[in-house]
Amino acid sequence: MAIHQRAGQQAVQTDLVNIPKLMSHYYRIIPNVEDVQQKVTFGTSGHRGSAFNASFNQNHIWAIAQAVVDYRQSAGITGYMIVGFDTHALSYAAFMSVVEVLTANQVKILIQKEDGFTPTPVVSQAIVSANASKPAALIDGLIITPSHNPPQDGGIKYNPPHGGYSRR
Repeated sequence: MAIHQRAGQQAVQTDLVNIPKLMSHYYRIIPNVEDVQQKVTFGTSGHRGSAFNASFNQNHIWAIAQAVVDYRQSAGITGYMIVGFDTHALSYAAFMSVVEVLTANQVKILIQKEDGFTPTPVVSQAIVSANASKPAALIDGLIITPSHNPPQDGGIKYNPPHGGYSRR
């Protein structure tokens, strides 16, 4: 991955993101299913994109969350789902979209108190800890974060019952 030429430097006016416009695009823009740049694509452990490019919006999140629900049902995962999100501009909107889908599918969720931010490792460790005692119903999770990507990007990662850690 290339390092941005201004990495580590103080932000300038051109670095600033129009958050109201970004949020509007998240809710209004419908991705073109014929455009590969606007489709859901999974990278390292999730999907990332920007509402400005129609590559991360409510339709993507609804589809991904429903796919996770369908996967959970086929895999017999019936415990609650831990859902966390970070401070990126699109994260809370995506979090609410995920909650809509999970609630509609009667998936019980566990979230940080008072809409607190939740780093990826906290969600992963909580999943591993909860499943360590071999509960009757396995627990998994979703983290809404584009990780280290720019402020205008959004992202979502699925962590299965092993918490995203590889088994040795």
